[in-house]
Amino acid sequence: MTRPLILAVDADPASLSRIETALQRRFGADFRVRGELSSADALRLLEGALDRGEPVAVVLADQWLPGLSGAELLARLRVLHPDARRALLVEWGAWAHRPTAEAILRSMALGDISYYVLKPWSSPDELFVRTVSEFVQEWSRSAVTTEREVVVVAGRHDPRAHGVRSLLTRNGIPHAFVERGSAEGISTLRRIAVESAEDADGPTVVWMPALGGTVLEDPTDADICEAWGISTTLEPDERRFDALVVGAGPAGLAASVYGASEGLRALTVERESLGGQAGSSSLIRNYLGFSRGLSGAELAQRGYQQAWVFGARFVLTREVSAVRPADGGFVATLTGVGDVTATTVVLASGVSYRRLGIADLEALTGAGVYYGASVSEAHGLAGLHAVVVGGGNSAGQAALHLQRYAAHVTLVVRSAALTDGMSAYLTGEIESSARITVRTNAEVVGGGGAGWLQEVRIADRASGEVETIRADGLFVMIGAEPRTDWLPQQVARDRRGFVLCGADALAAGAWPLERPPLPYETGLPGFFAVGDVRAGSVKRVANAVGEGSVVVSQLHEYLAGLRAAASATPR
Repeated sequence: MTRPLILAVDADPASLSRIETALQRRFGADFRVRGELSSADALRLLEGALDRGEPVAVVLADQWLPGLSGAELLARLRVLHPDARRALLVEWGAWAHRPTAEAILRSMALGDISYYVLKPWSSPDELFVRTVSEFVQEWSRSAVTTEREVVVVAGRHDPRAHGVRSLLTRNGIPHAFVERGSAEGISTLRRIAVESAEDADGPTVVWMPALGGTVLEDPTDADICEAWGISTTLEPDERRFDALVVGAGPAGLAASVYGASEGLRALTVERESLGGQAGSSSLIRNYLGFSRGLSGAELAQRGYQQAWVFGARFVLTREVSAVRPADGGFVATLTGVGDVTATTVVLASGVSYRRLGIADLEALTGAGVYYGASVSEAHGLAGLHAVVVGGGNSAGQAALHLQRYAAHVTLVVRSAALTDGMSAYLTGEIESSARITVRTNAEVVGGGGAGWLQEVRIADRASGEVETIRADGLFVMIGAEPRTDWLPQQVARDRRGFVLCGADALAAGAWPLERPPLPYETGLPGFFAVGDVRAGSVKRVANAVGEGSVVVSQLHEYLAGLRAAASATPR
């Protein structure tokens, strides 16, 4: 197999030599390292790699090249090799050079580059090597290959295959997909001795060569997580906790990290995948400290691992179906696990995307119709047409991710302007993309297909005119439903189902104690709510993380009150 290409382009021979030497020393054993002095030669090399089907991992280009500038070359690369990481090479101190700074900012705003890289100055230059290594690692996680830690073999249009791939992606499990019935699929299934190897309509098979060759046929989500080593249950002696965190989105993960790090015995339960809605985001670029951005799945994985090393317990693919006050604490029922007790509860269950409610499209859920970004489906839409519905950041991130592969993406927004609900860094990049058409003041009113989505009908909300367009994938990210109907009656909610906390809970007449409720405390003492599920919260990842961390101090305050009350009680 041809080694992936790492290409550097710099018109200065001495500078290019230093860059090639640094790259060759670190990556030469596993990658083809090439240097070119002109954008024209680089473009011919990249076009040839595309014709031959050779992978391109990273391209580094100086901005001030003759002919095509570095930014223009990397914009071309974005179309030729959408998985490749792209960066401008910058001299030390050049950030003070206004034209260079403007080129970096403009290219980042348009999505033409992943970031910039300072040219190597010393030998070895660990900063240069580290930056390129991060690009290589990012590329390796998105590259299409069948040599991965987990291999999924299934029908391309099998709804269950979509669910499995989404689960693996959002839980940070590296995997490859092989289509059942293809020569490669048959060969793979024969290799692992699956009896139905030639059956194109057979069940989904998950093979884990990195874990001793474990083979799962038609597995449940819990089967996959347990096989990979992610807990979905508890030991009999693990039933009492200081804090039960419901949901492992950004707010729940933050509460788990801070709670466990401060000595609380914390249990976090998640009914689907790590990260919640944020976990499906392809690239979050405005989160503090990550200047290049990071995917929602990576953010969730980092939070999960951080909480785990502090001692937090996790149970995934299980749901908290009921919580009731009992003996100065709470008893919670976990589906498939049983009852656990906790002194406090932190509700961080987030929200679910609102359903379209169109029968023909609901029937195709998982067969071309997806609720959420479903970044795992992007490669399968190469050369096809995608439709994204929604006006928030998640929808914008999905459209930008899909346009790297799809021939065209239509973004359908109910509001009159894209800027009404989306961050400026996203709207600028979307509006500059030739592959994305934005339909404002519009909504999806119908569609369908024979076993798989084929078309979508879009209505103009002003004129009522309906247009039918081709659609091979429909990604729905509209509205927000908190799913709080299972909560105890004492937990007051607003008319939309969002949980009232602090002064709002007090004003709702749902507070039984003389002391006022703590800011994130609900109408039930000791029961807290943070993140998107809380009424009045700001629907941003950073806000959810902030609330999840801050609520831990309130848990300590509540627990201290219980201890004080217990010590004051005559024995």
